[in-house]
Amino acid sequence: MNTVIEVSNVSKTFGKGTTLNRVLDNCSLCVNEGEFVSLMGASGSGKSTLLYLIGGLDRDFEGKITLCGEDIGSLKDNKLSKLRLSNIGFVFQFYNLVMNLNVEDNILLPMTVNGKKKSELKKELDEILEITGLTEKRKAMPSTLSGGQQQRVAIARAILGNPSIILADEPTGNLDSKSTAEIMELFSRLNKEKGLTILQVTHSEKCASYGSRTILLDSGKIVGSDDEQPGEVSAEEEPASDTEKAE
Repeated sequence: MNTVIEVSNVSKTFGKGTTLNRVLDNCSLCVNEGEFVSLMGASGSGKSTLLYLIGGLDRDFEGKITLCGEDIGSLKDNKLSKLRLSNIGFVFQFYNLVMNLNVEDNILLPMTVNGKKKSELKKELDEILEITGLTEKRKAMPSTLSGGQQQRVAIARAILGNPSIILADEPTGNLDSKSTAEIMELFSRLNKEKGLTILQVTHSEKCASYGSRTILLDSGKIVGSDDEQPGEVSAEEEPASDTEKAE
């Protein structure tokens, strides 16, 4: 099985001098193609910071991150942008929709900005609208949608263009329990039916249970995985004795 994400001895600090804050401390992990992995940890544990580093949204770190075989730390900005566009879909807690664009145009926006014509994307768009249950809402404005529907628009936007990886940061953080279950079931379906590799940040054990593996962070260190395999996780500390560190 191919490794699509490899994090090797990555550390991240903010500030300097007496205000220096080490957010990540010598983290290493691997995610294989087709996995659905959850990063869990208390607030401030570094899980979102690690996700942003993996996605190339923050490039100031120590160590090495390899994404789809590319060392992202050595890539120039334009090559990193192309790598992200072709391989990664991002889903955030706040849906980041353009409020004056309808559902269809929000989904198409990243691709049309990068030169694709709507006519070229029509078939794929129709399929994605069906998968995400948004066919009847394609002309609706975001303000008329529920939170769960808005997040489905964000997911549809993320998977347009057939990326190999979805990076999701607290994707259900603003949703009620019913909408949370619907979004997690959609992620599970995308993982199983389309073979998408998913790495999500979550504080919810229930959301993490939809995936195939959970990695725990505590104070910037990876302290364990619920299904460790050789090469997947390495850490200097012993695994946590229970999951309370991630609550």
